[in-house]
Amino acid sequence: MKIELKEISIREVVNGYVNNNEEGVVGYNGKLNIRPKYQREFIYKDKQRDAVIETTRKDFPLNVMYWVKNEDDTFEVLDGQQRTISLCEYIEGNFSIDFQYFHNLEDTEKEQILDYKLMIYFCEGNDKEKLDWFKIINIAGEKLTDQELRNAIYTGTWLTDAKRHFSKSGCPAHSIASDYLKGSPIRQDYLETAIKWISNENIEDYMSKHQHEPNANELWLYFQSVVNWIKAVFPEYRKEMKGVPFGILYNEFKNKKINSKKLEEEITKLMQDEDVSKKSGIYEYVLTKNEKYLNIRAFTDKQKRETYEKQKGICPKCEDHFGIEEMEADHITPWHEGGKTVSENCQMLCKECNRRKSGK
Repeated sequence: MKIELKEISIREVVNGYVNNNEEGVVGYNGKLNIRPKYQREFIYKDKQRDAVIETTRKDFPLNVMYWVKNEDDTFEVLDGQQRTISLCEYIEGNFSIDFQYFHNLEDTEKEQILDYKLMIYFCEGNDKEKLDWFKIINIAGEKLTDQELRNAIYTGTWLTDAKRHFSKSGCPAHSIASDYLKGSPIRQDYLETAIKWISNENIEDYMSKHQHEPNANELWLYFQSVVNWIKAVFPEYRKEMKGVPFGILYNEFKNKKINSKKLEEEITKLMQDEDVSKKSGIYEYVLTKNEKYLNIRAFTDKQKRETYEKQKGICPKCEDHFGIEEMEADHITPWHEGGKTVSENCQMLCKECNRRKSGK
């Protein structure tokens, strides 16, 4: 991994600056990809944006930035996108500070800003080296998400097309699946979710394999199939469906016959069950029957103490005596057989007996 610190003037960065919301943002005489197509949009608030300009006008140091160096000697901003756009937009005359635009400044003030040196790390290496390094550096400014870090590594035709579907406000993925997905498309949450689903959580491996493909049709068609499956299997929408890993469920159950009406009856019943503390987990449970997704309500410390005293510290399974800290609360009648988390259904077992019972 090669990392080199350089000083680049604002004058050099703003040379050839073009900001096209649909086509991305470039600068540095066309060699710097400041914001690639369909990457997250400008998110700085006016106060943050103005602070960047004031820092350079006072000749105070800005935090270091990071550029990825590509094989064709072009660059892509890894960290510093928002600061770079703030500087370029001000010099282009697209906003003022205290009613003063860049062109209103004295020539000496203009030159001082243009000659200001930005401290920039140029980073180059293989994909794994760059990704490992970017994950551990202390990123300044607006912290990058894991997926934004991956995007900086696996740039190419496939990623550009994938962003078109998943990474812009009002993108197609948002239009058909915003009810089911958490996060923001412009922070790459939608793209990350889609790749996680299709790859069974091997995101980096999937991006690496598809990096130079001409388009992301496979991912987009897969995603649409997942959404259609959700609507068919779970036609009754509830807010608890937002954030459920439906793609992982789709991968496992897409070819199995499912009675949607029967599932809905079970979901309705579980939604009313006070012992189910994680309602969103119901959707995974009704297909997998794994109770871990439900976070069944635990017995309280008071219930445990009352039961322990009634048993006089004796485990009803092995009939040995234990301290309360050596015992665990257990449902006499299991939850899935209708047993509730109430004092009458509580027994204190030693840890070994409880493990044996749970393992049956």
